[in-house]
Amino acid sequence: MAVNLVNLENVTVAHGTRLLMDGVSLGVSEGDRIGIVGRNGGGKTTLLKTLVKAEEPHSGRVTHTGGLRVGVLTQDVRVDVRLTAHQAILGETAEHTWAGDARVREVLDGLGLHGIGLDSVIETMSGGERRRVALASLLVQEWDLLVLDEPTNHLDVEGVAWLAAHLTQRTGSQAHLVVTHDRWFLDEVNNTTWEVHDGVVDAYEGGYSSYVLARAERDRMASTAEQKRLQLVKKELAWLRRGPPARTSKPQFRIDAANALIADEPPARDDIALQRFSAARLGKTVYELHGVSLAFGKKVLLGNVDWNIGPGDRVGVVGVNGAGKSTMLKLLVGQQEPDSGRVVVGQTVKPAYLSQEVAELDPSLRVLEAVEQVAKVVDLGGGKTIGASSLADRFGFTGNAQWTRVGDLSGGERRRLQILRLLMGEPNVILLDEPTNDLDIDTLNALEDLLDGWPGTLIVVSHDRYFLERVTTTTASLMGDGTVAALPGGVEEYLARRVKAAPASAPKSKGGGDTRAAKKDLQRVEREIGRLDKEHAQLLAQIAESAHDYDAVAALDGRLRELEARKAELEDQWLELSDY
Repeated sequence: MAVNLVNLENVTVAHGTRLLMDGVSLGVSEGDRIGIVGRNGGGKTTLLKTLVKAEEPHSGRVTHTGGLRVGVLTQDVRVDVRLTAHQAILGETAEHTWAGDARVREVLDGLGLHGIGLDSVIETMSGGERRRVALASLLVQEWDLLVLDEPTNHLDVEGVAWLAAHLTQRTGSQAHLVVTHDRWFLDEVNNTTWEVHDGVVDAYEGGYSSYVLARAERDRMASTAEQKRLQLVKKELAWLRRGPPARTSKPQFRIDAANALIADEPPARDDIALQRFSAARLGKTVYELHGVSLAFGKKVLLGNVDWNIGPGDRVGVVGVNGAGKSTMLKLLVGQQEPDSGRVVVGQTVKPAYLSQEVAELDPSLRVLEAVEQVAKVVDLGGGKTIGASSLADRFGFTGNAQWTRVGDLSGGERRRLQILRLLMGEPNVILLDEPTNDLDIDTLNALEDLLDGWPGTLIVVSHDRYFLERVTTTTASLMGDGTVAALPGGVEEYLARRVKAAPASAPKSKGGGDTRAAKKDLQRVEREIGRLDKEHAQLLAQIAESAHDYDAVAALDGRLRELEARKAELEDQWLELSDY
């Protein structure tokens, strides 16, 4: 039986007049993998601080098992700036000692620390680089409980995928708690979801997909009066059920009842109709790059690139940090000139550009005043309009919050306000640079809902795989070698290309004997993958048949997880063997 590591008994925490935890009782046991969701300011970080005894509750009790080892990554990373990266991560351990530890090498490679330089002093690093150093210093050590607050911040798509795989593959009794708005990450690494809201913590079995299913079912059974919120939940559920198979391979709840909720739910958006309407607003030309080259020093970001973005295109842009994604957006909106080549902009283009920096606003303005400065009513297309106050409400500025002074807003709230003002300008081209930063999941759902019906060209740079898949239809990548590649297979294709492009850690012998052996192994791996695929399909069918039997579903789901982990290992072997 799993040992209880942390226990909260009837815990209450308040900040000023805000009650963040009201008599909460819960526990964390060995092997638990828990994702925490909820609105910004709803108490997620406070819950983490209380669990690790960094903040004392006003009432109730927090207990830890004896000798508990807890590793914590906070949002405000604090590292001694006088240290080098090597000292912060590995102390005074000599290189010949840690270089022989496969786990240490994996962490350093996965987080790109060699690119930063282990001899670099923390004081000279950017905030993102410091955060990666802090994360690496945790992952190279052994913990009973790992607590991560927004661990995917400042990681590119590749880094997020690596971190998910690393946490998933960690075996033994280590537990973790993760606060993040990255829904793909929540689905990949967790087997339990906690929703923090209104002073309580509701627990759901499974990752984000299962949480959405459960929340929809809960709303249905309770006949909730919150019809607006239910519609968003239903739309999100419809997206998950119609999305890639991986999203629905781990059902935990009553699938039949959940499917009934979305039986009449239309697709998230009609791409053909939107594209037709967009062409009428934009004409034939939006952006065209002809032979564009751009370099910073010796770093070539674009090398003689031709690229065309048309009316109604919804493009997700991925690439490693430093590949030039943000610079590409600046080229399109005229904030950056190319070294050579031409950037052609359509005559009717009316762009709105969301940069990573939060725009400065008059701090004395109220939220609603700041929105109405741009417009009081916005045309969403298709004859639909929405007022500034209603749009602010959809983005979490409800009731009296619309009269909050801008100067009193948090960073995440200012980001929301920035997006609000952008949408009120009625652009026909929207360019978003990491729009999910500092936004909670409910706000992301609201943004996605608005973009579903928005008729125009959309270009999104993001490391958030879920958001990219949700709002875009095509993917392009800056490969880091000056080229822009179209990726029909989306983010998965990008990661596969990156794996193939990565230099091997050691040269492989390709003599005749080795090649023949590799081919035999390749055939063996392919046979086993085929067998696992058949068993996977059988398990899904059994889970659907046993949807009303919780114990049976739990047992089948355990086998499903083991099968998927084994298949992932075999696929890695297949990639390696296919090089021969």
